[in-house]
Amino acid sequence: MSATVDADVLEAGREAVASGRADNLSEWVNGALHSQVDHDRRLLALEEFLQDYEAEHGVISHAEIEAAERRARDRAVVVRGGTKRTRPSSTRSSSRERQ
Repeated sequence: MSATVDADVLEAGREAVASGRADNLSEWVNGALHSQVDHDRRLLALEEFLQDYEAEHGVISHAEIEAAERRARDRAVVVRGGTKRTRPSSTRSSSRERQ
């Protein structure tokens, strides 16, 4: 196999080998390809699930998605410092702005 790889990606692979996170560059690339295959399969499964769901229940509206996001945010547990965000869902800020 022959492949063209961006220089920064190649350097990341070499750093992974140098730091012991991979035995060699081929192993690192193979692992990345496996991750991509898994990612693609999951996306396809999600797409199929949503198509089946919407075929049975109708198209999921933007309002329903926003409501689900609010419920998920309200149930979220902070695991890394700070407190639960109380800003409205439409307002996003960087961690620097919140400090």
